[in-house]
Amino acid sequence: MIKTIFTLSLLSITVFIGSCQSNKTPEKTAKNSSDYGASSYAYFSSGCFWCVEAIFERVDGVTEAVSGYSGGTEKNPTYQNLGSHAETVMVQYDSNVVDFPTLLKVYYGSQNPTTVGQEPDFGSHYRSIIFYQNSIEKQLAEEFKSRLEKSNKYDNPVVTEIKTFEKFWKAEAYHQNYEKLNPNQAYVKSVSIPRLQKFQRSFPALLKKSN
Repeated sequence: MIKTIFTLSLLSITVFIGSCQSNKTPEKTAKNSSDYGASSYAYFSSGCFWCVEAIFERVDGVTEAVSGYSGGTEKNPTYQNLGSHAETVMVQYDSNVVDFPTLLKVYYGSQNPTTVGQEPDFGSHYRSIIFYQNSIEKQLAEEFKSRLEKSNKYDNPVVTEIKTFEKFWKAEAYHQNYEKLNPNQAYVKSVSIPRLQKFQRSFPALLKKSN
């Protein structure tokens, strides 16, 4: 699965996203809150995980964001073979600094939740999903989505899925911190950074002071 690169015509260069190819196997470990003691964890899908990871890592109270795969049924998904999984980000956060409703605000405020994917990546692997781990998170996610739908903010229906969290498969090592480590990569320059900057302009109060 190679990300759609629409920047070829804009940049007039050959973009080789194929550098993401690898035969490495992702970490086959389930991640949930109980695995990490006092830390809290949340799981979100909304387009390219390079973009989503970069956004959440700038949020005050978020201590780590990890790219991976979730939402499908196949075991051992890889970047080239996701099956029914979506690109997903695991967000580790300090609940004394930021809470789950605020993460939902970040989530919806950094995407268009009426499309199956985010420009320029569309399709089921980039679909919008909130994964809940308990009844409270489910209720909060459903209420937030309902308020958004009733607000008439969008002309089209919100297509975000709200699903039970089952398992998170950590993506290959080269995907982690991709935006930070590859600031001059064409996709990052033309998609990830503009998406991040748009979020930063819209929600300055939610950002870490260094951002």
